[in-house]
Amino acid sequence: MTAVSFNTVRKVSLVLALTASFAAASSTASFAFSSEAQQMCTGDAFRLCSSEIPNIPKITACMIKHRSELSAGCRTVMDRDLAAQKGKLAAK
Repeated sequence: MTAVSFNTVRKVSLVLALTASFAAASSTASFAFSSEAQQMCTGDAFRLCSSEIPNIPKITACMIKHRSELSAGCRTVMDRDLAAQKGKLAAK
């Protein structure tokens, strides 16, 4: 396998792991990020939290910890999704 092919396979695997991570539960509550958040935040997750992949709770905590460093689009959808989740938890 060439270096280019290996890198492509590795990147695709990381994207799939990240997508699954965003859709899974966080350490504090069950939280599923929207598909829009997955799209908007994949680059930020690789840039800021790649060392945490595939640990789902750690990726979520890392993204929240680095909120100020997120791209504007990622921050917007994460804030919206987190607010919606908090509303659901408060209603329980």
